[in-house]
Amino acid sequence: MNIIPLGIWGGYPKANSATSSFLLEHDDFHCLVDCGSGVLASLQNYIALDQLDAVVISHYHADHIADIGSLQYSRLIQYYLGHPSPALPIYGHAKDEEQFAKLTYKEQTHGIEISEEHSVQIGPFTVSFCPTVHPVYCLAMKFTVADKSVVFTADTEWADQLVSFAKNTDLLISEANLYEEHIGKSPGHLAGSQAGKLASAANAGQLVLTHLPHHGDLQDILQAAQTTFAGIAEIAEVGKFYSL
Repeated sequence: MNIIPLGIWGGYPKANSATSSFLLEHDDFHCLVDCGSGVLASLQNYIALDQLDAVVISHYHADHIADIGSLQYSRLIQYYLGHPSPALPIYGHAKDEEQFAKLTYKEQTHGIEISEEHSVQIGPFTVSFCPTVHPVYCLAMKFTVADKSVVFTADTEWADQLVSFAKNTDLLISEANLYEEHIGKSPGHLAGSQAGKLASAANAGQLVLTHLPHHGDLQDILQAAQTTFAGIAEIAEVGKFYSL
């Protein structure tokens, strides 16, 4: 399994970049995790849009869904040009019925409901979900192939249930949107030390930080994570292949 960061920013992308999103590959199956602003442009550095096999959305804030409409329209254009593809499955929760309905579009994409109660099979991946602590309903995700797993916290502040959810995962990809001085002042997000604490408590093999802020020195967030996690920790690097 390869996990490739496509963007690392929270809220909105920096110039020539994208919000937090990842491409997962295994056995020629390509799955996109979140599809915010700038993601579609970044994705095409690695695969053609018609090679995408599935999309999984953690929640419906704009920095996680902004490019869904563009993705849908890209497939409609190819249909008009005589190059139709099967409807692309887009997985998302149905707690927000209006937003979930938008995942289905003109037979080009098809929304499929996910929930914390059930795991789903998406190509070669067994995917399970865990609710996070965020201003809107949001789901963390665990992708498992054989005996390897990667967990995405999605957007969250500290949540005890994430420790058991991420237990013994090979790779924990955690949001780290806050500097230490902002803990408790911005709801729904983690600081570096909290991401490290989560990785340590879950006995994760490696920690990768994403959904980062646009201000300050990101090395301060990484160093905070390294004070609470003794394993390998790093800032997500766009285009790097994390292989399990």
